[in-house]
Formats: sequence, C-alpha cells, structure tokens
Amino acid sequence: MEKPIHGPSVRPKYRRNSLAPVHVCRRYAIIVSALGVLLHASGLEAQTDTRKAEAARNYLTQGQAALKANQTGVAVQDFRQALALDPQNVEANMNLGVIAFLSGDCEAAGPRLKSALAGDRALTKARAFLAICEKRLGEKTARVDLESSFSQLKDPKLRTMVGFELASLDYQRGDLDRTVSVMQTLIKLDPDNIDILYFAQLVYSEMADDTLNKLALLAPDSARMQEVVAERLVNAGNLKGAIDHYRKALAMDGYLPGAHYELAEAILESSPNDAQAQAEALQELRLSIKVDGESAKAESMLGRTALLQDDRNGAAKYYKLALELDPENEDAQMGLAKLLMEENKPQDAMKYLRAVVMSDPLNAEAHYRLATVCRALNLKDEEQQQLRLFQEIKKTKDRVKSLYREMNARSTPTDDQQQK
Repeated sequence: MEKPIHGPSVRPKYRRNSLAPVHVCRRYAIIVSALGVLLHASGLEAQTDTRKAEAARNYLTQGQAALKANQTGVAVQDFRQALALDPQNVEANMNLGVIAFLSGDCEAAGPRLKSALAGDRALTKARAFLAICEKRLGEKTARVDLESSFSQLKDPKLRTMVGFELASLDYQRGDLDRTVSVMQTLIKLDPDNIDILYFAQLVYSEMADDTLNKLALLAPDSARMQEVVAERLVNAGNLKGAIDHYRKALAMDGYLPGAHYELAEAILESSPNDAQAQAEALQELRLSIKVDGESAKAESMLGRTALLQDDRNGAAKYYKLALELDPENEDAQMGLAKLLMEENKPQDAMKYLRAVVMSDPLNAEAHYRLATVCRALNLKDEEQQQLRLFQEIKKTKDRVKSLYREMNARSTPTDDQQQK
C-alpha cells in the first residue's frame, strides 16, 4: 500500500485588503469612539442652542416689561441682547423697529421692520410702519405699499395714520381725485380728528377753486357763474349782493335748477318780517316747485313763510307735507313743534324736538325749546340739562361766527389805494 504523498505545509493566505479579526475590532472601536465624540458634541451644541433660546426669551420678556413701564432705553438694550443671541428673532426686530419709528427715526426703523417681515410676512403692523417710513424717506415703493396696507389694516387708529400719509402723498403729487377718495374714508374712520378735518377742507377748497376757475374761463358770463358769485356772497354774509346775482342768473335762465329756492331763502333771511319780502319769497318758492319738483325743503320753506304771515293752518299743512316727503326734515319738525307749543301741547311738541336734537345735537334752538317744554311738563333735571347744552352750543357757535367774520373781513383800502 502506497503512503500518501505529503507536500510542504501550507499556511492560510489572506487577501491584501482583508483584515485580521484583531484589526477589525480595533477599527470598530475607533468608529464607535468617533461617533461617541460626535454625539456628545451634538448634544452640547443642542444644549447651548436651548440655553441661548431661553436667554433670548428672557430678554424679550424683560424688554416688554420695560416698555410697559415707559423705560424705552432699557427695553432697547434688552431687545438688542435678544438679537445678539438670536439675530433673526422676529419679535425683537419688530419691537426695535416700532421704537425707532415712534421716535421719528425711519432710517433705523426700516431695516428692523424688513427683518421682522422676512421672518413673518403676516405682520400687518410692521408692513404699515415700513410703508410710512418709505413715504417719509421718499422711496418709490411708498404709494403702492401705503395703499396695500390701508386696504388690509383692521385697527382704526393705525389705518387712519396710514391713510393720512397716503392722502398727503397723493396731494403732494397733485392727484386730488385720489386724495378725496382717501379723505372720505378717513372722515368716516375718525370724524372728529382735527388734522383730518383741516386737511379735508384744504383739499375741498382747492378743488372748489379749481372748478370755479375752470367755470370762469369757460363761461364767465353764464347764469351758473352768477349763481356761484351769489353763493359766495351768501357765505360772506352779503345777502343783498347775493340776491342781485341770483336775480341776474334767473334773468339769463328762468329754469336754472335750484336758483329759485336759493333766491327765496336769501330774501327771507335778509328781511324775514317784511311783507313784500315774504310775498317775493313765496313766489320764488312756487317757481322752485314748478322747476325742480316737490321737495321737503321747499315745503318747509313754504311753511316758514306761512308762519311769518301768521297763517298757522297753512304752515301746519306745509310742514306735514314736508315730513311726508322726508320724515327727518328738521325744519318741518321744528316748525310743528313751535305750532304745538303755541297751542299749549308740550307733550306733542316734545317728540319733534327730541327728534331734532337726536339728529342734530348742535341745534341750539331745539335745545332751548326742549328746555321750555320740560319746564311746562315739570321735568326740572332735563330742563337744566337742555339749558346748559343750549348755552354751551350758543357760546361755541358765536365763536365760530366770529372766526368766519374774521376770515371774510376785507381790509379797508388806504388813501393811496383809493386815489389809484
């Protein structure tokens, strides 16, 4: 039996890229160690971010408290500290932008407000303040942004602020149509705002002057031009001159809308107790109804004329017809109240007087007559209240009349001017 042949002993060979088990363990240990370091670093970074966020919130809270305490300087420092920890913080940017805006520093406010909007596009207040700053800094985008904010804002106070800037920008550009459109909305938003009222009368006066100038150029000798002159004279208190120009206007055009009524009103105002003036006014009022049709104001004026002529039944008829045409006509309500008081019917007169003072709280005569009615009905508290209101309103209106007289006063010509 042959013995097997044994060759030289052969050791196992490993591929060049293969690792011995011990090497594998070492490589694994290194990887695990590296992962551990990374995870630990990540955890530390997360903890740092959390601490920064918490610190930023604390500064924001402190800043808000400082604002409530009117410590603006302290608040600014707190908000800046918050931004140092969180440069994109919307609340901090917004607060710093608003503080700068309210202090009149639009150059500083603009970048802060833009940063706040970059983080939250829904910040309508930031957009509004930014639009105002754009206008004050003369930027081209101002009008578009102001108009957009004005249409979107809900807060009345801020909307009024934005609207005023928008209207003033349109006025500066000479666009009176757009200016008037915005002003009408502003007056509804804040009807007692002195700045808005001043601006409105300025705009309306300029529009009136522009249209008057155009009318004077196109038709200087027309009936309408004579009517305009008459209206200006009425406003200046020159009723005699106004009557002359109304008559000139009607001589040119006997069917000029509204002119017969205006002439009748001027005649009655100038000479209410003159029988001839009453007759002329009555004739003009009838012509007014013929030209313009029936109206509550014409019927009320007929009632007033009848009352001046001591025709109480006729006056009552006209006043009632006026109220049928317009249930809220104040002249008719006042007229009927006077008639009822003369008939010793204070309770019936009271309902008309209450309606007048409700629709026109500044009607001094209505308050006085209501006080008289309350005295007749033994309503002492309300009587005193109505008398006090009457005195306050009368005092205010006397002051207003004085201002108008001052505005309409014309300087007396000097001797040199007279010689010329």
